[in-house]
Amino acid sequence: MLIRAINKIKEDINVIYEKDPAANNIAEVIFCYPGFQALLMHRIAHKLAYWNVPFLPRFISYWTRIFTGIEIHPKASIGNRFFIDHGEGVVIGETAIIGDDVLIYQQVTLGGTGKDTGKRHPTIGNNVIIGAGAKVLGNIKIEDNVRIGAGSVVVDDVPEHSTVVGIPGRVVHRQCVGEDGVLMHNRIPDPIACELNRLKYEVQELKEKLN
Repeated sequence: MLIRAINKIKEDINVIYEKDPAANNIAEVIFCYPGFQALLMHRIAHKLAYWNVPFLPRFISYWTRIFTGIEIHPKASIGNRFFIDHGEGVVIGETAIIGDDVLIYQQVTLGGTGKDTGKRHPTIGNNVIIGAGAKVLGNIKIEDNVRIGAGSVVVDDVPEHSTVVGIPGRVVHRQCVGEDGVLMHNRIPDPIACELNRLKYEVQELKEKLN
């Protein structure tokens, strides 16, 4: 079990090196990356919660939030190679399920929509990127290889290989993903602006026909 835990920590560190060009050495990653620290403490709290240890898992989660600014409920399920970049203001709810190779940025919320019981938080697939400030709410499913743009509010299921932007989140057809699979935030289209432009051209065509 100890060897497995050490290998898991090494894997989490390697992911930071792969996904963050600002990571210079292992000391910085361990002591200066709140996402790594929050994930490490969550893995401990999650195991204690799995063993039905009372109070201590939530206590660990509470103090982790104070020191890192990241709140992860001990019962949330997180897969392999998960990376929280920057991390301030991230909230992950109790029944959230996160797959492998997921990257999320600061101010992301994986939350509920009310006082529902049972499964009330999102399920995130594999290889998903969630941009800064995005809110993914309710018992919805975000399939594999989805990219969610910064500031989006997602309240419906999202099919795989999709890019979602806007409030509420809408699936856009244009690819906003580079060759390395990273979400290119500066190239995300605005679906509302696209629709307004379409209507503008239709009105212009009607005016030309009338003239």
